[in-house]
Amino acid sequence: MKGDRVEIVVDAGDSTRTYEVVASRAGRRVETAVRRGVVEVSEVTRNGSVVRTARFMATRVLALVEQPVPREDASERPLREDPSPA
Repeated sequence: MKGDRVEIVVDAGDSTRTYEVVASRAGRRVETAVRRGVVEVSEVTRNGSVVRTARFMATRVLALVEQPVPREDASERPLREDPSPA
């Protein structure tokens, strides 16, 4: 969903670097995967097309923080009150 983001903290030798991948438009989401020693974070459209991808060596990744946008759940919405009879 738009606004979802993933922060990646990477060891850069003598310091750390932080990168962000953000779902920039409505209908996009951010997916993470770890394959063959590589951490891959991708912004994906509704139909599954990859818009952009960030790849990092898994041995260098210190933290991977997923920060979803708070969503309004249907169970949390107040029920509509019935109009009082006249």
